[in-house]
Amino acid sequence: MGEVLALVEARLRSALGEPDARAAVTFLGTDRIEVLRFIDGDVVRYATLGMSARPMTAPDDLVADPVKGPRAELVLSVRAGLADTDKVLRPLAVLASSPQVEGVVVAPGNSMDTGGPLWPGAPFTSVLVAESGGLVEDLELDEPMDPVRFLPLLPMTPNEAAWKRVHGAGKLQERWLTHGTDLRDPLRKPVPLT
Repeated sequence: MGEVLALVEARLRSALGEPDARAAVTFLGTDRIEVLRFIDGDVVRYATLGMSARPMTAPDDLVADPVKGPRAELVLSVRAGLADTDKVLRPLAVLASSPQVEGVVVAPGNSMDTGGPLWPGAPFTSVLVAESGGLVEDLELDEPMDPVRFLPLLPMTPNEAAWKRVHGAGKLQERWLTHGTDLRDPLRKPVPLT
């Protein structure tokens, strides 16, 4: 477990630079989740560390495989200095612990609800999980372990999340593209949905 996390942290550092801050959260009955903060010009990136320590297991699996199965960490990118986004640490840790707590497999196209604003005053209460491989490349592990995927999170307003449930992740991403939505803007307005 510790060896996997050391490799994951090394991959994050090689892709994003040195973290300028880190915080750890432990929930009862779960492994420790850390959130690392990276500053890249006018963008701040938050990456989880700890979610990939164990493979994710689907709720209908009778026995959790300690070696094989999907592994992931979460990455959120927002424009710096526009909102108090450092308060996103706890909600991110909650999302990263959901495979252990709720027995879910986090994958691209999933919605993840935070149960409240991502940070104080944020218009977003959930995120859309995007495809990995862009900002941080997947990390190959020794067989038979699956690679660690670094999944970008795209903040969604409640209306966008509801629209996505009806029309699907692809259609919402299409709408964001069509309207030139800056998904890193922590104060952005919802995309027009009609």
